[in-house]
Amino acid sequence: MALLRKINQVLLFLLIVTLCVILYKKVHKRTVIKNEADVESETPEELEEEIPVVICAAAGRMGAAMAAINSIYSNTDANILFYVVGLRNTLSRIRKWIEHSKLREINFKIVEFNPTVLKGKIRPDASRPELLQPLNFVRFYLPLLIHQHEKVIYLDDDVIVQGDIQELYDTTLALGHAAAFSDDCDLPSTQDIHRLVGLQNTYMGYLDYRKKTIKDLGISPSTCSFNPGVIVANMTEWKHQRITKQLEKWMQKNVEENLYSSSLGGGVATSPMLIVFHGKYSTINPLWHIRHLVVCSGQHQMKTHNGL
Repeated sequence: MALLRKINQVLLFLLIVTLCVILYKKVHKRTVIKNEADVESETPEELEEEIPVVICAAAGRMGAAMAAINSIYSNTDANILFYVVGLRNTLSRIRKWIEHSKLREINFKIVEFNPTVLKGKIRPDASRPELLQPLNFVRFYLPLLIHQHEKVIYLDDDVIVQGDIQELYDTTLALGHAAAFSDDCDLPSTQDIHRLVGLQNTYMGYLDYRKKTIKDLGISPSTCSFNPGVIVANMTEWKHQRITKQLEKWMQKNVEENLYSSSLGGGVATSPMLIVFHGKYSTINPLWHIRHLVVCSGQHQMKTHNGL
């Protein structure tokens, strides 16, 4: 009888342990599931979306780039990641400009642009050689510089932003569109006409319609142009449509046939984009990109594009 009692006690003990293990596993499983659900439900609310903004900082225009960055940073609470693009010999200067000013608080990455990608794609132009600077073409190569973002804002360094950049980032791009621009059909004021002779806001102002290659595009010369100084870009569509390759093709055609030049309306960076994106771009609210605002300092004048 004593042996039987001990066996029963052992069996009872094992039964109790088994039940405890089963209960523990059930409770633990529910806790894990709950924790995973909590993480999933909290992620959209707690993780603030990062807004990537690309700005070039050329050697002679460092102050302009920093002013543009400061105008964005000062007018938003959004989580901005600045990609400041420069050539190799300016990278240390860019870092000093940022780290020795109040901009040291910004979230930024310094990106080197390799100008060798432009070899053989730029036609020499003596009338406005400054427009041939490599950083003017950074906007063509956004996917090569920015990898982990679906949507990117590109800004020229002469832009002063006076509103919350989040609103610009929220611009809706139509299905199949790789970029959004501001239409550029406005005209300069009368007093600026004499200074802007040849500058038009139609395709005729950018492309040489005497050339067969341009005529064969079938684009009316009176078509309203857009201004690529402010761009909201969809990187997935950009890569899918091979936009960079298309732009490079027209750069090379220009080298061979002189299809556009800075002696026309807007230099050499806008024209390929007008061709590639014709009829295939979304629009930015025009209040985000206003042309022909002029800042005067002594005898020097600088055109600015203001995001209001």
